Amino acid sequence: MDRLKFIKISSLTASGLAFGNSLGAANLYSQIGKKKIRNIDRPVKEKNWFSEKKFGMFVHWGLYAVPAVHEQYQQRYGISRKQYGQLANQWNPKDFDPEKWLDLMQNAGMEYLTFTTKHHDGFCMWNTKQTAFNVVNTPYKQDILEKLANACHKRNIPLSLYYSIVDWHHPNYPNKGRHHELPKPEPRDAPNWNLYIRFLKEQVRELCTNYGEIHGFWWDMNVPEHKDPSINAMIRKLQPSVMINNRGFDEGDFGTPERDYDPGSLNAKEFTRPTEACQSVGMQSWGYRKDDDYYADRYLKKSIDSYLSRDANYLLNVGPNAKGVIPEVQANTLKRLGKWYSPVRESYKNVEPVVGLVQNPAILLTQRDTILYIHLNKLPRGNSVNLKPIITMPIEAILLNTGQKIECTVERVPYEREPFLFIKNLPVNEYSNEVLVVKLTFENAIK
Repeated sequence: MDRLKFIKISSLTASGLAFGNSLGAANLYSQIGKKKIRNIDRPVKEKNWFSEKKFGMFVHWGLYAVPAVHEQYQQRYGISRKQYGQLANQWNPKDFDPEKWLDLMQNAGMEYLTFTTKHHDGFCMWNTKQTAFNVVNTPYKQDILEKLANACHKRNIPLSLYYSIVDWHHPNYPNKGRHHELPKPEPRDAPNWNLYIRFLKEQVRELCTNYGEIHGFWWDMNVPEHKDPSINAMIRKLQPSVMINNRGFDEGDFGTPERDYDPGSLNAKEFTRPTEACQSVGMQSWGYRKDDDYYADRYLKKSIDSYLSRDANYLLNVGPNAKGVIPEVQANTLKRLGKWYSPVRESYKNVEPVVGLVQNPAILLTQRDTILYIHLNKLPRGNSVNLKPIITMPIEAILLNTGQKIECTVERVPYEREPFLFIKNLPVNEYSNEVLVVKLTFENAIK
């Protein structure tokens, strides 16, 4: 799922550059309170799940878990379609238990799940009638998506479905050696975009008809850059609550900055449209890789905080192994993230990002009424933080990570001509692996 080239080519990012000025009426926003809601015909209440449930789990799982190299194993390592297809004979994840996935997800503070129904290899994780290359035609013989969807519905967990437009298995997909495609069609292929789109539409219809309520549709790899708004319109008709990303056949409902590929999204002070950043716990792969490298906890905490505090969503990926189990190293990462996220979670819920209130570039701010949350997103240089030019003392200051009260002062320091507010004596050495969040409660809202 390394889509750097795709992102650069399409420029479909949420930085406000790609979408903020070019989509006309389709990208207008209406102000409801202070919350930005897209001005679309569907009732706003149907879309509220996306703005309320900010942190989600991404799951990349498919045949590529068997060789345990990379989710693009077939293309990147020059594996023939026939050879790759034989992996289906080994697909028998008897240890797959969606309840265990959801337990882990919820313990990490995640509130929705996005699942790869079909990746670039074309293998379908549901009982599709459109191709035999699917999970029920394996030794496992069961519909994985059905089991996962039922578990999500039982817990009222919003389920979003990933679907790759690129397909290395289907004979009608026009593989031309473009990014994320096979170098050329295989013998006996019959490249035909119209026939392939007909196949794609029927698969999407199955996904949006047979598995109960679907809350999101996550397109990937529209390599031909084909435009067809009718496809998303069909999804919306079948699933009124759905949020659709921007990698499909029109601009969709939200942007999808990936990893650290888009500096515009990394450095944006605010987003001009709904945004969902995506990242994986593994550094080299999104699917299961036996010897993967893993991001440091602080790196992930900083990344999560950076997007959530700017009113974006965050989708963090894990890659289950061929047995259907999320590996211990990945599960432990989520557990540790959950221990950090749980006490600071309120600083991302029902808040507004605050831009320009203070001059300190090392922090991010969110606000709810008279409460101001100070996110120490960058590693503090010392045990005090200045909030220039604020000069109002808070009624109370709490370090959310620990629940302890924190000292505040309004004072003039030697290098300043005027006094301003300081947060003092932060336990930065004791919690150097954390992103610290301080909750300041004022008598009146700070503006």
